[in-house]
Amino acid sequence: MRIARFAVNGEVSFGVVEGPGADPADLVVATVAGHPFAPLVLTGERHPLTSVRLLAPVLPSKVVGIGKNYADHIAEMGGGAPVDPVVFLKPSTSVIGPGDPIVLPLNSNHVDHEAELAIVIGRLCRDVSREQAHEVILGYTCGNDVTARDHQKHDGQWARGKGHDTFCPLGPWVETELDVSDVAVQGAVDGEVRQDGRTSQLIHDIPAIIEWVTACMTLLPGDVILTGTPAGVGPLAPGNAVTVLVEGIGPLTNPVVARA
Repeated sequence: MRIARFAVNGEVSFGVVEGPGADPADLVVATVAGHPFAPLVLTGERHPLTSVRLLAPVLPSKVVGIGKNYADHIAEMGGGAPVDPVVFLKPSTSVIGPGDPIVLPLNSNHVDHEAELAIVIGRLCRDVSREQAHEVILGYTCGNDVTARDHQKHDGQWARGKGHDTFCPLGPWVETELDVSDVAVQGAVDGEVRQDGRTSQLIHDIPAIIEWVTACMTLLPGDVILTGTPAGVGPLAPGNAVTVLVEGIGPLTNPVVARA
């Protein structure tokens, strides 16, 4: 099932995307009464997907990032593989949806794209074992962990470099029935594929990530965990269009603009 959040005629709703494939022309969105963190009830209202504006599929209280989780990305950045998952946070104000612009900061000269599989949490949870991890997942979406690399290096920690407004595109919807044990994670700029990895290459797999994160903090419905990025990260410039494609989800495309 594909769960979207969308706007039409000034009203914001959740809905179930129906139809074959991913071509918007072939899809409709069936409006859900309320939110997707309870049994879904359809209102009977349906819209062609091309007639609505897709928004970020959830509004997380927090986005939890996992760093250094692909060996090839670690190699390209320098350094060694961590024994335990490396955890950082992105603020909720960094979240944008499909088609929304990534705004480059005035005081940064190096902003990278980072294509990632994103986990969407389905219920309040704490101290979740890896065996129970599947019970707290609503589904998966595409994420872009946009990073001001110069800020990250200057500060010696990651909050500012990864926390700018618009630095966490998510979407286009949440896929609830996808086996993500071995799917492709790609990042492209202006149609040129720069990143091409697979989730089977994750150093710390999804159950391990959820166990580690929930040993530290409570996760709320709609919270998002970014699972790491494969090699090929690279700079963005005004006028670019950056696309994240997780096999079975997406694409998620955002234009890049300079801050006025």
